[in-house]
Amino acid sequence: MPEPPTAKNPDQLPVTSSVPSDLPEEQAALFFQVLTLLEKKKIPYAVSGAIALHQHTGICRSIKDLDLFMTAQTASQALPYLQERGLQCEVCDPVWLAKVRRGEFFVDLITGMSNAAIVVEDSWIERAIPGVVHGVKTRILAPEELVASKLFVARRERFDGADIAHILYSTHASFDWEREVSLAGEHWEMLLWSLILFRYVYPDKAHYVPIAIWRRLLRRFENEIGSPRPGARFRGSLVDENMFAIDTNEWGLINLLEESRKQRLAEIESLEAPPGHAVPRAS
Repeated sequence: MPEPPTAKNPDQLPVTSSVPSDLPEEQAALFFQVLTLLEKKKIPYAVSGAIALHQHTGICRSIKDLDLFMTAQTASQALPYLQERGLQCEVCDPVWLAKVRRGEFFVDLITGMSNAAIVVEDSWIERAIPGVVHGVKTRILAPEELVASKLFVARRERFDGADIAHILYSTHASFDWEREVSLAGEHWEMLLWSLILFRYVYPDKAHYVPIAIWRRLLRRFENEIGSPRPGARFRGSLVDENMFAIDTNEWGLINLLEESRKQRLAEIESLEAPPGHAVPRAS
């Protein structure tokens, strides 16, 4: 049986377990410092990633970083503040990701999905649930937003479908399905895909998804199939830009990922840090 990943073996494929992994003292200290600073400044955010997954499912996963979700506007305020307090900050991708580092360890500030199809909004933070992370009283992303954040993690090298199935299995009694459908929005087919996988994995638990949700999404899918839209745009690049590269690079299909990211960049241009407080971007 493969061993679970550790700080010394981060490349080991993850194996689901309820056994917690060790966290180096320096890494835990960075997490504590960042959380404490954000709480002191009253910066709105929610803890996501492996910590949120554990909160909602009991699954423990090796923590290579701390994922914090916040709006793009909040991130533009938080980064200069953290940098002024001695932390190394870098905007890796203005569409969705910045990193706060000390030594080899880092915290991710995430403002949306890398394809810009789903964006963190104030409501994500407002709906977060109270929790304690590394000794700091904070907020943890609600299961509905956690699922939404994983809908497009469906690449060849990483697939979060199992995470979604585990979240639904563990939180079905209180899961807000209207909220989930709203979060998926025009990407409702990605949600339906995840639900079909859930039903395949847990065939006796299909009722964990309300029948009204099944009917609504399946009826909508049937209507789409029955009424094809000539000229509907290719969307493969939103799922995996590498595996669908031939479609856009050689077959002449539209690169919706590029278009989506450009639109998102235009939306956040006004949120840049004020002069004198610029945070470096990855080259």
